[in-house]
Amino acid sequence: MNNEETTIPKPKLQIYWQGLHVPFIAPWSNERVLPGTIVRRTGVGGTGIGYADELSHADRRRGVLWVRQSIAQGSGTPALGEVHPLRQRQAMHHMLCQVCGETTYNADFARWGERHLFLARAPRGRPFSEGEQTSAPPVCLPCAHESINTCPHLRKGYTAALVKYAQPWGVAGVDFDEATLRMMPMPPKQHLKVQIDHPRERWTLAMREIQTLHGVTPVDLVDLGSTLSQSSRTELP
Repeated sequence: MNNEETTIPKPKLQIYWQGLHVPFIAPWSNERVLPGTIVRRTGVGGTGIGYADELSHADRRRGVLWVRQSIAQGSGTPALGEVHPLRQRQAMHHMLCQVCGETTYNADFARWGERHLFLARAPRGRPFSEGEQTSAPPVCLPCAHESINTCPHLRKGYTAALVKYAQPWGVAGVDFDEATLRMMPMPPKQHLKVQIDHPRERWTLAMREIQTLHGVTPVDLVDLGSTLSQSSRTELP
């Protein structure tokens, strides 16, 4: 088990850029994807891709190879709308707010019957469904309200839900050809989704962790905020 899975997250430094609160999971221009020679590697579970200079404790999680990207949060210009692979993975695993990076195991979590708040774009108003796949970490209530007022994508429509638990499903990333070890072509800004233990998992360079949501209750953020401003005895849906 690696340090990422055992270390208790510390409070995160809040970073602003041109008056905007930059999400914890957003990458910065000086956080560059690091080069790594892809080779064929055989190990426990079979054959797949690996790095020629691979460090198992840093380059893999659950046996899956991950893209390497440097860490220089706050340096340069933020790439709003994009995701830093390590911080996304940390936020998903530890249930950290994707905006402020703080734990969502907070007072609201307890008030909501031990449930986390998830938020997503929904220009057509489609709500979260039971078992929904997502690569978006949870969000705390203050950051949810901040996001729907400042994020241009969310202003076009959003959906929110309280979720009892999130279960690891797989990863999203780039697929490699078994014979040539070259990246398989994909549409721009799209990644292959691979479930845990699928044969293609060992040939995928992961960029995001995907989880499925369970115990899903769609909520309205305005109602949720007003409910919490009333007596703590108020029952939530």
